[in-house]
Amino acid sequence: MSLTAPQPVDLLIEARWVVPVEPHAVVLENHAVAVNDGRIVALLPIAQARAAYAPRERVELSEHALIPGLVNAHTHNPMTLLRGLADDLPLMVWLQQHIWPAEAKVMGPEFVRDGVELAVAEMLRGGTTCTNENYFFPDVIGATYRRMGFRAVVGLPVIDFPTAWAKSQDEYFARAGEVHDSFLGDALVSTAFAPHAPYTVSDESFERIRVLADQLDIPVHLHTHETAHEVEEEKKKSGLRPFQRLQKLGLVNDRLIAVHMTQLTDGEIAACAEAGVSVVHCPESNLKLASGFCPAEKLRQAGVNVAIGTDGCASNNDLDMFGEMRTAALLAKAVAGDAAAFDAASALRAATLNGAKAIGLEAKIGSIEIGKQADFAAVRLSDLETQPLFHVASQLVYSTGRHQVSDVWIAGVRKLAARELIGVDTAAILTKARAWRERIAAG
Repeated sequence: MSLTAPQPVDLLIEARWVVPVEPHAVVLENHAVAVNDGRIVALLPIAQARAAYAPRERVELSEHALIPGLVNAHTHNPMTLLRGLADDLPLMVWLQQHIWPAEAKVMGPEFVRDGVELAVAEMLRGGTTCTNENYFFPDVIGATYRRMGFRAVVGLPVIDFPTAWAKSQDEYFARAGEVHDSFLGDALVSTAFAPHAPYTVSDESFERIRVLADQLDIPVHLHTHETAHEVEEEKKKSGLRPFQRLQKLGLVNDRLIAVHMTQLTDGEIAACAEAGVSVVHCPESNLKLASGFCPAEKLRQAGVNVAIGTDGCASNNDLDMFGEMRTAALLAKAVAGDAAAFDAASALRAATLNGAKAIGLEAKIGSIEIGKQADFAAVRLSDLETQPLFHVASQLVYSTGRHQVSDVWIAGVRKLAARELIGVDTAAILTKARAWRERIAAG
């Protein structure tokens, strides 16, 4: 009888638990994930993995759950540098009287680069490996993510007033095309159109976006139905609810990433399900700005793909997807009046595979499946705060803090090892963040 020699692979991660997310609500005990060339090549019991593979690197995680890297489906990461600048204010006061004026004074390539660097460091330490970005200077944003080895979908901004990024509608679209082309075929960075919101984008711009999104085969990522005030203002202006206006313009389809969605009728929920719209639930930002409550469980029950995002640090004030999962699950129960709503496995799925689906990357990331990219987070569950442990998924959502993330990989490359960032100059990031604080505070 001949014995087959173990197959060489780059990496073998052996974990006490593997939570693949797909199949749904499954937890595999004492399993290993084999990785080669940045992709998952096997998921099998540890004993079998040791017999079948000869890894160049072996990582043993005897007290950890290995989960897919978390997907933050809506961020404004340069705004990490505005964390805590204007708290405890309603949305339009916060935006028009504080955030937009502050941005006008500092927005530029350096502000954007330094904010993204700070955000990447924070996200990695919290188990997030992919973000859906929505901000100005997407060329700088994308280049920074690429340099730091972080996965991102970078928004191509469109808004109906001049900014430091573009002065006219034609310039917004011309620059969007240039940025899109510059990241074509990139392993980690792709693009989406990012019109700000129905109340800041004209019908003409939306029509151009619809045509170009189809041609370029990219998503459309926008805030909509964030507040009751927004809906009422649109009705006064056009006679339509914002969602109805988007329907009329042909934007309600499976490319649409609709963020916030706190004000929805049953008919709008059904239309989202039928059209394949993805909804990004940002519970903590919505709570902090008193914007309203996204009917997350009603959307989920209708078959809508519900993802989770933190929004920007100026309105959250963190990029903590563990906290966001917990808040999303708890808030959904209160809104639905049902303690069984948005259960732990569904919350974890919303923060991983559903986020990947929303941004068009579900074939690459979001679950631990053979052939997918090796984007993982290892979560230490031996801490006293997560003991005793009866149900892994419940513990991950309801008890775990982001400080329990010990190790992170993106495309098989280790980005966090035993809580230490790899290839990130933390001291330099902190120095720059403090310098921006002084500049912004000085006005």
